[in-house]
Amino acid sequence: MDSLVVGDQSASSVSSSTTGTLYLIPNRLGDDVALEVLPFSIKKIIELCDYYIVENEKAARRFIKKVSPSKSQQKLKIFEINKFTSDLELPSFLNPSLEGKPMAIISDAGCPCVADPGSAIVAMAHDKGIKVVPLVGPSSILLALMASGMSGQRFAFHGYLPIDKQEKKTRLKQLEKQSLQDSCSAQIFIETPYRNNQMLEDICAILTPDTRLCIAVDITLKTEYIKTATIKQWKHISIDLHKRPCIFILEKQ
Repeated sequence: MDSLVVGDQSASSVSSSTTGTLYLIPNRLGDDVALEVLPFSIKKIIELCDYYIVENEKAARRFIKKVSPSKSQQKLKIFEINKFTSDLELPSFLNPSLEGKPMAIISDAGCPCVADPGSAIVAMAHDKGIKVVPLVGPSSILLALMASGMSGQRFAFHGYLPIDKQEKKTRLKQLEKQSLQDSCSAQIFIETPYRNNQMLEDICAILTPDTRLCIAVDITLKTEYIKTATIKQWKHISIDLHKRPCIFILEKQ
């Protein structure tokens, strides 16, 4: 059974006597050098684990090789969890952990299970008595909120908004109203990258001029751009968001 020390806590001291530990490993938000934005403890966990649950096997193998070039790729046992995965397959993914082997979930970008697949696996791990250990790493949602100047005390993440134009308009107005009613709470959402520019146009056309909007793009990358301004001000700001990972945060005062 794994006994690696993570922080001040031994992995063996927090897992049961018969099961391995399930580690949640954050990934980079772009192609920057892995250990410039990730703690060294992630390298240790990757060197410990041979069993992984990931969204995309090819991307996961590439990430593992970047973090630990000497780790044998042939020894890796990888299970994919994505839109093609049947719910009936999921319980078997944890079999190695039930046999006492350490396992890990790796996100394609950012933190596992946050706007990302994996929460169903984690729920099963709890049900089966498997210790779950989240590791430190970048979350674009939290980094954007930190840099926005908006409420870090009261906020909500809504994922993707509707694609239909009328439904999107209704949802944006709802978020604006919710922010105002809930003591200026920050309302966070995302869009498919190739629709970012259209989202900004819709926001500027739908929301009131004094509502504040933060746009956080390419977080942690050299091209990072984070700006908070009113809707009135955004109408005069030129920026290309096309195909760039982007977080939108609005706040109505």
